[in-house]
Amino acid sequence: MNKETKEVLTFKPQEVVKDLLAELSVRTRDVVKRRYGLAVKDTMTLEAVGQIYGITRERVRQIESFTITGIKKSDAMLKLEPVFAELKTVMNEYGGIVHEQEFLKHVSGDLVVQNNVHFLLVIGDAFTKIREDDSFHHRWTVDPDLAEGVHQSLKNLYKAISSDELLSEEKIVEYFMAGLDKRIPAEKARAKVKNWLKLSKEIGLSPIGEWGLAKSPNVRVRGIKDYAFLVMRRHGEPMHFTEVAQSINSTFAKKANAATSHNELIKDKRFVLVGRGIYALADWGYSRGTVRDVINSILAKNGPMKRDQVMAGVKKERYVKDNTILVNLKNPKFFHEDRKTGLFSLPK
Repeated sequence: MNKETKEVLTFKPQEVVKDLLAELSVRTRDVVKRRYGLAVKDTMTLEAVGQIYGITRERVRQIESFTITGIKKSDAMLKLEPVFAELKTVMNEYGGIVHEQEFLKHVSGDLVVQNNVHFLLVIGDAFTKIREDDSFHHRWTVDPDLAEGVHQSLKNLYKAISSDELLSEEKIVEYFMAGLDKRIPAEKARAKVKNWLKLSKEIGLSPIGEWGLAKSPNVRVRGIKDYAFLVMRRHGEPMHFTEVAQSINSTFAKKANAATSHNELIKDKRFVLVGRGIYALADWGYSRGTVRDVINSILAKNGPMKRDQVMAGVKKERYVKDNTILVNLKNPKFFHEDRKTGLFSLPK
């Protein structure tokens, strides 16, 4: 048994299950072992097991169902009360309602051990499996009321997150607690939120460790432009497209060509060109357009302004030389200069 299993469980799942199946016929025991992967990492389908024995998939299903029912009613189950009590405690500590695969990984890093624990969950009366649907993954619970409360809280959380929003772990816990269902004691919820988040198919974790809607390109990353958004967000300030490509390569081990990155950034509205090859995120408040467009926006918002004020405003929006700003500002076709006051304004 690996180290992780020793830390979580005091019993050995494989030995418990082996003893439990000992009284079965050779064929029945083999069917169950193959179906649940009790001796090897991979489970087998009804069809695959049926082909081995020359029987139909329905017959395999009947054998499996009859055997599980028989095991649940057997005297051997009475001896396993401490085992199921311990599993229930571990599940409660993990969250009370758990993502099937994540919980099995928590119990052990060994796939065969995981399969044997899963079998114990199947035959244990204390454990209820809730099958996956459009909103949630396969999950297990030992507390149906808690499960319903967590489901509703996750639905409330989904509604509270905007389409492109990315949240730190601390922030998403705050969001979850704000929409906490009344069936969940608040004092116990905070420590379990991270594990409960894994239940949802609608909320996901981005490659840089921030939470958002699973359908968002910021979480479901599919191309260079999505990776670019994440590296720039983490960087926190404008970057040259060559830096973006290099950062994608080093952070995600993706082959990002500089020219390709440049082309992707130009086309995506999440990015704003703020200098020669330099991009910023639109979320940071940068306006789109040429230097002339920026000047126009500044004067329209603030009214007549001194030259230095206009230049300072433009430099908050663009990485450009002073002369570039002045050439645009002094173009009489677009901007009016009052020589007496030194104020620039939009033409009337």
